Amino acid sequence: MVDFTLTDEQKSLRELAHDFAEGEIRPVAWEHDKDGSFPMEVLKKAHEVGLMNTHAPEKFGGAGLGYLDGCIIEEELAWGCSGIQTSLGCNGLASAPVALGGSDEVQAEFFGELTETLKLASFCLTEPDAGSDVSGMRTRAVKVDGGYRLNGSKCFITNGGYADWFTVYAKTDPDAGHRGISAFLVRKDDTVIVDKKEDKMGQRASNTATITFNDTFVPAKYLLGEENKGFKLAMMTLDRTRPGVAAMATGIARSAFEFARDYSKERVQFGVPIAMHQAIQFMIADMATKVHLSRLATWNSAVLLDQGKRNTLESSHAKRFASDSAMEVATDAVQVYGGYGFIKEYPVEKLMRDAKIMQLYEGTSQIQRLVIARETLLPRRVEEPANA
Repeated sequence: MVDFTLTDEQKSLRELAHDFAEGEIRPVAWEHDKDGSFPMEVLKKAHEVGLMNTHAPEKFGGAGLGYLDGCIIEEELAWGCSGIQTSLGCNGLASAPVALGGSDEVQAEFFGELTETLKLASFCLTEPDAGSDVSGMRTRAVKVDGGYRLNGSKCFITNGGYADWFTVYAKTDPDAGHRGISAFLVRKDDTVIVDKKEDKMGQRASNTATITFNDTFVPAKYLLGEENKGFKLAMMTLDRTRPGVAAMATGIARSAFEFARDYSKERVQFGVPIAMHQAIQFMIADMATKVHLSRLATWNSAVLLDQGKRNTLESSHAKRFASDSAMEVATDAVQVYGGYGFIKEYPVEKLMRDAKIMQLYEGTSQIQRLVIARETLLPRRVEEPANA
């Protein structure tokens, strides 16, 4: 039986997240967007009420929530502001490789820190010459007595300017392409430099920085998984986090849809609200359909993970469709507002700027199509486990 009915616990989570988004995020979202400031006060409140680090295992002090639970929360918080949600949720991306490749000792150490107090972590994969082409990275990790020495730069790092530790991917075998990449946990110290804060078009409440590692020492125990197996770890991580990105895109689209729907009932042209005109009705209907289908695809990709199944194809379907739909819905919302939609005094222009990044980070829409094509042309058995 297929059933998308939420449990009472999931309904309570959704209500908690929605109330937090409405009461704590939306009132400050447009001000943080205007000046590009970091919403630390919101993060502190989110940590206090348990809306951060939701996937941290219970045995390490976390809530141990499932992937569907996380998507329910992420949609609501992104409905409030996707930039603030990106800041809130980044720990999940950075810590997923810890859960997949860290020893029990390392997991206890790092998950324990995240749950005990407000600490931030960053995921460091992208480089100026290695975005979609991960194998082109230049960051090097050289084995030394007791661990590794790390050198190189990573760009577009979420929460990079505020992170206490980083999950870093580096070449341990520079001649082996993606088969020569390893993953490490790196604590912030004097050798870790925040080089640049990016001035972004959208999601301006999210800190995005360039991080440089200058002969940074990494103890051997902080190697995640096996040496030279970091690429597989990164891909397994993204399979687990793309449903959350799709949920965020759904939240943006839903917010834009709701603003456009309500405005269309208030704005009068030719003697009637513009919602009475068929041209506008069709736009609103298309928005509603895209939001609805984005959520269903997102939930499906998350439920597979909760069932222990591989979700590579489904997470790419969800991420691609939801992110493209968010851009389309936000653009149409601006259209519904007409000239007012182009003015910063009105909310939908921010949503349109925020939506664009959803098509870019954690795998562009084009990369998702490549994954979908590969998985469709060379399908695997549906019962294959998630860690395959």
